[in-house]
Amino acid sequence: MSVKQRVLGKSGLVVSEIGHGLWGMGGWTDADDKVSRAALRLSVEGGCTFFDSAFAYGNGRSDTLAGELAHEHHHRPLVLASKIPPANWKWPSTPASPLNGVFPRAHVLDYAERIRRAFGRTIDLLQFHVWEDAWAQQAEWQDTVAELKADGVIKAFGLSLNRWQPENGILAIETGLVDAVQVIYNVFDQSPEDSLFPVCRARNVGVIARVPFDEGSLGGKMTAKTRFPQDDWRSRYFGPENLPQTIARVEALKKIVPKGMSLPEVALRFILSEPTVSTVIAGMRAPEHVRANLAASHKGPLPEDMIAKLRAHRWDRKPASWSD
Repeated sequence: MSVKQRVLGKSGLVVSEIGHGLWGMGGWTDADDKVSRAALRLSVEGGCTFFDSAFAYGNGRSDTLAGELAHEHHHRPLVLASKIPPANWKWPSTPASPLNGVFPRAHVLDYAERIRRAFGRTIDLLQFHVWEDAWAQQAEWQDTVAELKADGVIKAFGLSLNRWQPENGILAIETGLVDAVQVIYNVFDQSPEDSLFPVCRARNVGVIARVPFDEGSLGGKMTAKTRFPQDDWRSRYFGPENLPQTIARVEALKKIVPKGMSLPEVALRFILSEPTVSTVIAGMRAPEHVRANLAASHKGPLPEDMIAKLRAHRWDRKPASWSD
């Protein structure tokens, strides 16, 4: 049984509802190309058709892996997405960041061409890796996106919204130039449902849900004693300000997981129960993760009573120095 497919909004791109995120393949210190290629091939064999990369993941390394995969499986309708890094290489952006210092025309065109060459073909979905709605009405990005589409460099354009700022993209969507948005949405982070999703439905904008496992906590294996190497960014994210309360919330969640289900399955199926979502991207570097995540698609949405219980575990958070 293959992974179910959904349409990525007005782009018309048909994507698997479970997508494969390549961050861990290009940008983590323990990334191994041989292991990465095996996991990607297993995803394709299981019916995954959406692969989300970014130039910042290993300075183009994950883009190259995605391009190799598409070439190897050229007979399959794989959809490749990537992201333009901010010119100042700062994540996240801030309202004080000027557009011409983050996504000037020359920078966007340069990196779009780098990604296109790595893919070896037209880019299905090109995204800005950060965004500020203060830029929404500025002609520079609008004209640049129009040029990329007219020249056949990209098929669709999207935004990767900053962590815990789902509303910081609505003004851009209302310009009509955005085909898809990528946003953090999971059992804890349910706030995109408030304002962002209604606008996406009204404008037929595709939604890519990222961080389905809250950077790993919803995998259910972390404890209060979990520590990450200092060169792993999760050592900051799951530091003393965040780890204790995260573990407490995960333990509370475990108490309502139905018999026969795992916490990761519940986490994925919660997101898939939301019809506004086009695809959920999960980092899958191990074969067992690929198989388990793709299997969630076969099992379908969660029962309504389970969704109701999960609503009580919403956790509204604001960006902090450790959450970048």
